[in-house]
Amino acid sequence: MSELRALAEKAKAWPFQEAKALLKHVGQKVPEKGYVLFETGYGPSGLPHIGTFGEVARTSMVRHAFSTLSDMPTRLFAFSDDMDGLRKVPDNIPNRNLIMEHLGKPLTAIPDPFGTHESFGHHNNARLQGFLDDFGFDYQFVSSTDCYKGGQFDDALMGILKNYDAIMNVILPTLGAERQATYSPFLPVCPETGIVLQAPVVERDEVAGTIVYARDDGMRVETPVTGGHCKLQWKADWAMRWAALDVDYEMSGKDLIDSVNLSGQICRILSARPPVGFTYELFLDEKGEKISKSIGNGLSVEEWLRYAPPESLSQFMFQKPKTAKRLYFDVIPKNVDEYLQHLSNLPDQEPQNQIDNPAWHIHRGEPPHEDAHLSYSILLNLASVCHTEDKSVLWHFISRYRPDATAETAPILDGLVERAINYYQDFIKPHKKYRMATTNEQAAIQDLRAALDGLALGAAAEDIQTEIYEIGKRHEFENLRDWFRCLYEVLLGQEQGPRMGSFIALYGLDETKDLLDRALAREDLSA
Repeated sequence: MSELRALAEKAKAWPFQEAKALLKHVGQKVPEKGYVLFETGYGPSGLPHIGTFGEVARTSMVRHAFSTLSDMPTRLFAFSDDMDGLRKVPDNIPNRNLIMEHLGKPLTAIPDPFGTHESFGHHNNARLQGFLDDFGFDYQFVSSTDCYKGGQFDDALMGILKNYDAIMNVILPTLGAERQATYSPFLPVCPETGIVLQAPVVERDEVAGTIVYARDDGMRVETPVTGGHCKLQWKADWAMRWAALDVDYEMSGKDLIDSVNLSGQICRILSARPPVGFTYELFLDEKGEKISKSIGNGLSVEEWLRYAPPESLSQFMFQKPKTAKRLYFDVIPKNVDEYLQHLSNLPDQEPQNQIDNPAWHIHRGEPPHEDAHLSYSILLNLASVCHTEDKSVLWHFISRYRPDATAETAPILDGLVERAINYYQDFIKPHKKYRMATTNEQAAIQDLRAALDGLALGAAAEDIQTEIYEIGKRHEFENLRDWFRCLYEVLLGQEQGPRMGSFIALYGLDETKDLLDRALAREDLSA
C-alpha cells in the first residue's frame, strides 16, 4: 500500500468518508461496465448556475478521494435531462414567442432562441459543457435524448413496463387522488405534435413492448415504450437511469430526499442497486430564505468570479456541505481568506493533515504554491483608503511592503488585487460612512500620530499593532474593540476593518500619518 493511500485510509475529510462508503458499496472488484460511475444531473431548461458548479465540484472531490483509495477506473457523467418537455418559457432568453409555439416538446425538439444550435436543448447543453470546461472538470457529457433514441435505455424501459404494477404501487400512494387517476410512469411523445404527453395508459403489452394511451380527444394510440417514443416521469426516469447506466454514486439536495427514496425503491424493483447517495443542504439568500432559480434571489457564478477566484467558490462548497449556508456577496471575503489560509498552511502541515486540508481537495491533490502575501480583507481596505479603481495604485503599496511580489511572480495575488477593487467599488464604496472623532477619540488619535513618529520606516506590523493596543489601554476605552472601531469608522468609513498593524505596515507610516493629520483636522476623508 502506498504512503498516500495509507494516509487516505485514516483521513477524516468528508470526501474521504464518502469515498470509503462507495468503496464498501462497490467492493474490491471493478464493476462489469469497467469503471466506477459518478453522476451529476442537469435540467437544461435553464442555464448552468452555482448549484450546478457545487454539485460537480463536490462530486469531483469525492471521485478524487476514491481514486486515492482505489486503483479502479472511474468516470463522471454529466447527465442532461434534455428530453424533458418544456413546461414554461424562461424569462432570460430572446425570441420568447418562438419558444411559446413549442411548449411541451422535448428541449432537443425546440428551436434555439439564440439561433446558434440545432435546438434549445443543444444550446443549453453546449453552455453546460463550456461552463464545466472553464473550471477544468473531468467529465463525460451524456444526453437523455441520445440514450432514449439510441436504444441505451431500451432494456431498462422494458423493465419498467414488466414491473408496471409494482412501480405504480410505490408511486401512487405519494400522489393526490386527482393525479392518481391519470398517472403513468410513461410519458408518450405524440407522433403528430411532438409534445411529451401526460396521458393515462389504458393497455399494456409486455411482449410487444407497447402501451396504449388515451388522448384528450378520446382516441386511443398504441406506441412502443422504447426508441424514444416515450419518456419517463422524472422519479421513474431517475431510477431507470441508475439501473441502465449502473450508476454508483450521485449526490442531491435536501429537497430531493423523498424522491431519492422513491427512485431507490423503483431501482430495486428493476433488480438494480441504487447508487451511494449524499444529501447536501440548500443555499440560502441574504434573508435566510431558500434560493430559487425562478425568483433569482441567489448569487451567480459569474458574479462570484467578478469578486473572487474560482478556488474560493470551491472552498465555500467544501466547507460543511450538510449545513445550510447563506450564499450572498458578503460571504465572499471570508471564503477567499479561508482558502488563502488553507493554501498557505498546507506546505508546513504533516502529511496526514494535508489530505484533510480543503486546498488539497480543491486542487485534486496538487495545490499550487504561492506565499500568501496579503489577505483579501487587507486588499479591500487598501482599495478603500486609496479610493482607486487602478491596480497599479495598489501594487505601488504592495511592492513596497512585499518587494518579492510582482504581478508575474504572484499571479494569485495579482488576481486578488483586481477582484478586490471590483468588490470595493460595488459593495464597500456605496456604503462608506465616515464620522468625526469624539474629544476622547481625538486625544487617542493624536497619541497614535505621535507614536508613529517614533517608529522607524519599515517597522514590523506586530510592533505597530502593539503601539495601537497600548494607546487604547492608556485612553481607557471601555472595550479595546471600541478603539479599533473608532479607527475604522473615522479613517475608513466602515464599522469593521483589518488588523490595523498590518494595514499601516502595508499602507506606509508616512501615508498613515497624513491620514491621521486629516482626521485630526476634521477634513472630509471620503474625498
